[in-house]
Amino acid sequence: MRLLLLGVAAVGALWHFAPERPRIPVEAATRSDWNPMTFWHEPWGRSGVHKGIDIFARKGTPVIAPTYGVVLFRGEIELGGKVVLALGPGWRLHYFAHLEDIAVVPGMALAQGARLGTVGDSGNAAGKPPHLHYSVLSLIPRPWRADESSQGWKKMFYLDPTVYLAVR
Repeated sequence: MRLLLLGVAAVGALWHFAPERPRIPVEAATRSDWNPMTFWHEPWGRSGVHKGIDIFARKGTPVIAPTYGVVLFRGEIELGGKVVLALGPGWRLHYFAHLEDIAVVPGMALAQGARLGTVGDSGNAAGKPPHLHYSVLSLIPRPWRADESSQGWKKMFYLDPTVYLAVR
């Protein structure tokens, strides 16, 4: 049993410190395809605060995995429409919303650049220009990031995708 626990701990540590070089998750997109000031912008509809970035592209443009990982969820939710949730290195969750279609299934291993689906306008993006809503959440809290702003305690978990994509 101890050997099993040590093995699980070793795999967890390796996943936490696994190297990555994330890519922009929309094929052929550049940093000019989103407004970096929209991360943590408020007020933002029913969610109150915009906890990601919206990468604008033509409807049907491939959405790709920014890093390697595993698909945890695919489905439809009210605000996000057609969504995918994947676990990547560093115990970070990658959330992709407003998809037109989805090309992955839960449990599927992802290579960087793997096609997840296509840009769309599903969910509360209906009637707006097609875009991918992209959020990055850390499963390991960073308490020093919390502040007194609206929903500021959630900053312990949400990472600024613009910084995440630029720094790595």
